[in-house]
Amino acid sequence: MQLEAHSKDQIVLVLSNAPDESLAKRIAHIIIEEGLAACVNLGRPSLSMYMWQGSLEGAEEVPLTFKTTGDRVLALMERIKSLHPYEVPEILVLPVIAGLDSYVQWVKDQTSA
Repeated sequence: MQLEAHSKDQIVLVLSNAPDESLAKRIAHIIIEEGLAACVNLGRPSLSMYMWQGSLEGAEEVPLTFKTTGDRVLALMERIKSLHPYEVPEILVLPVIAGLDSYVQWVKDQTSA
């Protein structure tokens, strides 16, 4: 994945999940400690339904939402992938089009290299 130069300073949300709360907490702790995201929200476990290798699957997963910058998103994606047990983990990047200035600045400060 490549990011356009103008998006490096942009705040983004990264969506992922974990198969259980213990791993979700571990991923969140590591990501925050490494400065790859300013904040990680862990949602309530919920049922995910999907097709995998030709079969309908269902699994309980803990949703994860990471707040970071375009500058850190590639490293964040690689780190999530390295910590995740799934062969193909969900990792989606969503742009943030607006936000409270002080919160946006806090995210930038927390993720500055």
